Amino acid sequence: MAELVVVFGGSGFIGKQVVRALAKRGKRVRIAMRRPHLGAELRVMGDVGQIQLVQANLRFPESIDAALEGADAVVNLVAVLHESGTQNFEALHVEGARAVAEAAAKRGIKRVVHISAIGAAETGAKYAQSKYQGERAVLDAVSTATILRPSIVFGPEDGFFNRFARMAQTSLALPLIGGGNTKFQPVFVGDVADAVCAALDKSQAQGRIYELGGPRTYTFKQLLEFITAEIARPRALIPLPFVFAYPLGLLISWAFKLIPFAAPPLTGDQVNMLRKDNIVGADPLAGTIQELGVTSLETVEAIVPAYLWRFRPYGQFQTKQNPA
Repeated sequence: MAELVVVFGGSGFIGKQVVRALAKRGKRVRIAMRRPHLGAELRVMGDVGQIQLVQANLRFPESIDAALEGADAVVNLVAVLHESGTQNFEALHVEGARAVAEAAAKRGIKRVVHISAIGAAETGAKYAQSKYQGERAVLDAVSTATILRPSIVFGPEDGFFNRFARMAQTSLALPLIGGGNTKFQPVFVGDVADAVCAALDKSQAQGRIYELGGPRTYTFKQLLEFITAEIARPRALIPLPFVFAYPLGLLISWAFKLIPFAAPPLTGDQVNMLRKDNIVGADPLAGTIQELGVTSLETVEAIVPAYLWRFRPYGQFQTKQNPA
């Protein structure tokens, strides 16, 4: 019988691609999610009966243990970019990660892949600290676990290119936080999914940390210029020093707490994250996506235009104008 991989966070942006990639490789996939009745579309990512949905919540260890019954491997993708009520960094990135790893260890599961983020560190932004603490908790419980740290992940449902394209629709200017000099190494969601599968299959990946970056690096300014050009909405890019951006982010995140189910466009913690480059090499001891065998990496230029067209003033069939 094909081995069973349990995926926590399988209904999210990266999770859907991981589920699809695992199914293509013949794995049985069990998706542990808080509201399985909302995940019907996930079943069609594999053959009949190949994908199973079960209820689990990282705050309830009993549900985690039940989801892991009979599992051969575990993938944890649960994460948030901003805090909202009980969905906070400590609960999900640290305690949730620990709960999944400890449940796996109790059942003798040695193949665990945990998704973290480039920039995870003991100090700095609260998000980065929680990611680092989550890594430590996972490795303490399962020493053979593999930690994957991606840079910005792009794809049709991403939270970066779509976010700034949407902002450009309604604003005449976009902020260049910190002058727009922060560097990023965007990686395609399909390549991240392939890296997850490779980490599960390669014994040499056990107990190691890998940083996942795409084939090219860009500054924050270059990415905003690319987005506005691609959607044919030229916008002023206004430098916003960190000293002003941080309190603005705090104010915005506070205001959005009054708006249920709405994600703030900027938080103070996200401003702090932009103080450091988000590229491979942050940890000199970490491996790379190429070392996992994922070498044909997609570029931003090849993928992103295929889904940013919906933000153009005249939609899909509008052609980009060459500058005079």
